[in-house]
Parts: sequence; structure tokens; C-alpha cells
Amino acid sequence: MNSFGRIFRISIFGESHGECIGITIDGCPAGLLLTPEDLLPDLERRKGGKQKGTTPRQEEDLPIFKSGIFNGKTTGFPITILFENKNTRSEDYNKQRSIPRPGHADWVAHQKFGGNEDYRGGGHFSARLTTGIVAAGAIAKKLMSDLTIQAEVTEIAGEKDLEKGLQRAIDAKDSVGGIIECRVNGLPVGLGEPYFDSIESVLSHILFAIPAVKGVEFGAGFAASKMFGSEHNDAIENMEGKTRTNHAGGIVGGISNGNELIFRLAVKPTSSTPKEQNSLNWDTGNTEDFSIKGRHDLCVALRAPVIVEAVTALVLADFMLLEQKIKRIL
Repeated sequence: MNSFGRIFRISIFGESHGECIGITIDGCPAGLLLTPEDLLPDLERRKGGKQKGTTPRQEEDLPIFKSGIFNGKTTGFPITILFENKNTRSEDYNKQRSIPRPGHADWVAHQKFGGNEDYRGGGHFSARLTTGIVAAGAIAKKLMSDLTIQAEVTEIAGEKDLEKGLQRAIDAKDSVGGIIECRVNGLPVGLGEPYFDSIESVLSHILFAIPAVKGVEFGAGFAASKMFGSEHNDAIENMEGKTRTNHAGGIVGGISNGNELIFRLAVKPTSSTPKEQNSLNWDTGNTEDFSIKGRHDLCVALRAPVIVEAVTALVLADFMLLEQKIKRIL
């Protein structure tokens, strides 16, 4: 339940306020030049406090390689990377323990694990664990230097003007959601399998593992339901498979067709909002008014593009290895 992938396989571990979080990557080809500095640009993009509307919690997030690297190269064996948690304020969560946050995993985690879960900062459910995923994604990107993967926020709170959308949250003293679009160029034809291992199936699986993601669409997405077939069909123009339009989003029959891969994600507002709410106090069995204290994002979508790029790279690297487009020894 904490692992993903077939050949290029990741396993995440740790809790938001535990000693550390981390990731183990199995199946990475041997001979890839790799240093901690290779991971820093993407890790910096994931950090909070870099832009208005993100959490002020600051962690160094310096990757500590514990295995799988020798003489500056990958060995072909599992790579384990640790990230220390140093800037925690667990008391904020001790005070709030009696009232599970509406829309958060607090309630279901308490029921599923019998109250034994580490609830501080969301514990294992926290987006803090995406740090390791971003690190693994940076390695996957390095394996696929011919591909470009770029994600960006295109809407906040329903506004194309991102500043305006963020201001709505600030004015309301509340949290807001957003839309992220990701585009991949340079994909070869033939990645993916029909039905259960289609590119959409596997990508959707890991995209929904990103905290706060509530919807995913490829190409024209839900708008396709309003189109005629002749309008939605992408006419093929040449023997390379280039299409006149790209309503399919670069995937047909679950398989990449050589055109740009395009998909979008809907990210919900974070449940940790400073606005006063009313919910259950499980100590008293009654509902009561409360507000959430602590350091939280007004819009979690702002920090998610690099995470989206990372999980996309993980899926594509796995497909490329399956199709032997990436050699096991570099």
C-alpha cells in the first residue's frame, strides 16, 4: 500500500513530524551519474514559504543517500533517500486532537488504525511525504533527458488570474483549490497497454495518490462529452502519427500516439482552513465551533506542479523500462 511501480518501483515511509521521511527506489538502471545536488532544483520548487499562499513551514530538505550510490553513480540496487524533519510544531496538533478536521483523513485514520496513528501534521497522510516522491521523480527525469515534462497552475478558486484567485482566499480567510495542467513532449509511440495498464489508468492511479487531488482528465476530458465524434476525432497527418488536433491528449486505446500528452487535475481546498467551522468533538460526542491553528497552505495547488511532474516521470520511466526504451545499464 506504500509502494508503486513495476520495474521502476518506489516505496515511501515516515510521518510529517517523525524523525524523518524518505523513499526507496528500486529498479533504477546502473551507471546513472547522480549527486544530491541533482535533486535540489525540484525539491526547492516543492518547499513551502516560497510564494504567497503557501505554508510558512521551512525544512532544509537536503537529500541523504543511504544506499544505491557508489562513486557518484547508481549501482542498480535500491536507492534509499532520507529527509530529516527539523521544523515541527507538534503542539498545534495536540490541541486539536479531539476534533478531527472535516475533509481531512483525521477521522478515517483514527477509525482504521484504532487511534495508533501518528496524527501530528497529518502523520503518514501528510503531503510532507511527497518530498521523497519529488526526489524520485527528479531521478526519473534524468533517465529521460529527451522528454520534457512541465506542469503549471492554470486556475485558482475558479479564476484564470491566479493572483485574483489567491486574493479571494486571503479576503475570506479561507482555503481555495485550483487546476493544474501537465504537458509531456517527446514521448515515443507505443507506451502503455489496453485496459488495465493504459497510460491513463496508471497515471490516474498515482495522480490520485497526491493529497487533495479530486479529479483528473486527459485531452479534451469532460468537454468531450459535449462534442460530435467528427469534432473530437484527431485526424492523422503523417506517418509519424502527428494529429491535426489533440483532443485525445496524446493517448489512444491506452497507448501513447507520439503527440503531446496533456492532462489536468482538480485540487480541492485544503481542509486546514483558519475559518471557523462546526464539527464533532469525539471526546464529548457533541459538535462544536472550532478553528484550525498552525501553519498551512491557503492553496495547496501552488506547490503541486513539481509533484505532478514527479509522478508523471515515475510512470513514464516505468513504461520506458518495460518497453526497453531505457537500458538497465547506462
